[in-house]
Amino acid sequence: MSAKYVFVTGGVVSSLGKGLAAASIGCLLESRGLRVNLMKFDPYLNVDPGTMSPFQHGEVFVTDDGAETDLDLGHYERFTHAPLSRDNNLTTGRIYEQIIMKERRGDYLGKTVQVIPHVTNEIKNAMRKVSSNGADVTIVEIGGTVGDIESLPFLEAIRQMRQELGRENTVFVHLTLVPWIAAAQELKTKPTQHSVKELLGIGIQADILLCRCDRNLGREMKQKIAAFCNVEERAVVGAKDVPSIYEVPLCFAAEGVDSLILKYLRKEAPEADLTNWKDLVDRCYHPKDVVSIAIVGKYVEYEDSYKSLKEALTHGAISQNLKLNVTWIEAEGLESKTPDDRSYESQLAGFDGILVPGGFGKRGIEGMLNAIRYAREHQVPYFGICLGMQTACIEFARNVCGLKDANSSEFDPSSQHRIIYKLRELLGVEEMGGTMRLGAWTCILQEDSLAAKAYGGATEISERHRHRYEFNREYEALLTGGGLLLSGTTPDSTYVEIVELPGHPYFLGCQFHPEFKSKPLEPHPLFREFIVASYKNRQGRLSSDVSETSTLTNLLSS
Repeated sequence: MSAKYVFVTGGVVSSLGKGLAAASIGCLLESRGLRVNLMKFDPYLNVDPGTMSPFQHGEVFVTDDGAETDLDLGHYERFTHAPLSRDNNLTTGRIYEQIIMKERRGDYLGKTVQVIPHVTNEIKNAMRKVSSNGADVTIVEIGGTVGDIESLPFLEAIRQMRQELGRENTVFVHLTLVPWIAAAQELKTKPTQHSVKELLGIGIQADILLCRCDRNLGREMKQKIAAFCNVEERAVVGAKDVPSIYEVPLCFAAEGVDSLILKYLRKEAPEADLTNWKDLVDRCYHPKDVVSIAIVGKYVEYEDSYKSLKEALTHGAISQNLKLNVTWIEAEGLESKTPDDRSYESQLAGFDGILVPGGFGKRGIEGMLNAIRYAREHQVPYFGICLGMQTACIEFARNVCGLKDANSSEFDPSSQHRIIYKLRELLGVEEMGGTMRLGAWTCILQEDSLAAKAYGGATEISERHRHRYEFNREYEALLTGGGLLLSGTTPDSTYVEIVELPGHPYFLGCQFHPEFKSKPLEPHPLFREFIVASYKNRQGRLSSDVSETSTLTNLLSS
């Protein structure tokens, strides 16, 4: 049986949500009992996003096999159960790297290496490899915007795929913009018409149009687009803005997107079961209360830098029927001007929980340490991820164990007390990405620890990593003597994976990135328990405020 593909392209402008659209289509096909796989082609020349600035590219998503990938793969994993790996995200840089290696080895037998057929063949082979794992449908997202010179080889490759596989095995879904022009007080279809025309000039006729708009797309507008763009009227889908991204699959289902794709692919499937998604969205829109979390980070000016983190917190909140209120705090803004300066406390007061996420470099570290100290001393639930665990260890060493110059060799290579250091470098381990520890690693949990309880009593887990520096076990006795618990380590006890503070409502730091494995219908246990602890803190604080107000009222009345 031939492999079947859905190709997702975008036009008019970038950032229309191709990744969410691809993920939502995958979600709908999965809900019909089909097995899906997804992949993303990025047109930039970087080999992968691993060394790109978070301010420009956003989050680097990591798969189990250690691939540093585009953040859209995070959407794919959250919306589906597709088994993603480094094969599911390829850049122009990676493809050209492979071609040049083959040319240097003589694989092309001295032939002239060209975009067609060599580059396009490499792209098609990558798609075939991903679809060969038994998927019923493979969804392929082409990054960039139609008309960009960088995207042309990918668009040519998917055009060839239709020629080779036939219409019954390929569907082209094109995401466009239908803007509301305030001066004219109407939606305009011309950008969509031009985008479809641009695609047609490459040799691709769109089958389904997902029209991004900020309001409902009326029937007359759909008829007009269908007539000018040569598609069925029901293939013009109004992709309206919605408050929650988790409503997108339901909106697509209401417009019949999955049914249309299956019709074009000539594939039978049961009716979709979206009961759990409907319940999820209902909880999003009808929370019983709110929970307020402060995220103290280095890249807060660009929220996409922490895309999976924000979603994982949302998953934890939804699981408790709570609305998540996140406040992004720039770590540098919490730094003290003098040793006795505690003015940062006013910026942190009133939050139910505090989280310090991952990051690289020295900037903002002192502000993170102040936030952690505040959470520890004021019994505010604290969750530290990667850098957030390392800074928690440094703060504890400084302010509880008395090592005033405790630091990480990343921030101060000459520090006398390197609580955090580059262990792999000292061991002589070198690999792609320098000494980076990437991908899934096994962690052994201490029984009855906060972590073990969060994981439902499990004593062995697997989580994904992306970091270079490790906890220095030479300081283990000192820190554990001060009360810190090392509750998670690798099976060989080389690396410390989790630290926590017994007696605190919730004080936990993990060296891995749990946000990469959280799903809306399967919230990660550490995020779920952090939200539970934060909400308890909120209830306790509000109860205390009510009690103080009542006492003051009684005193005044007497």
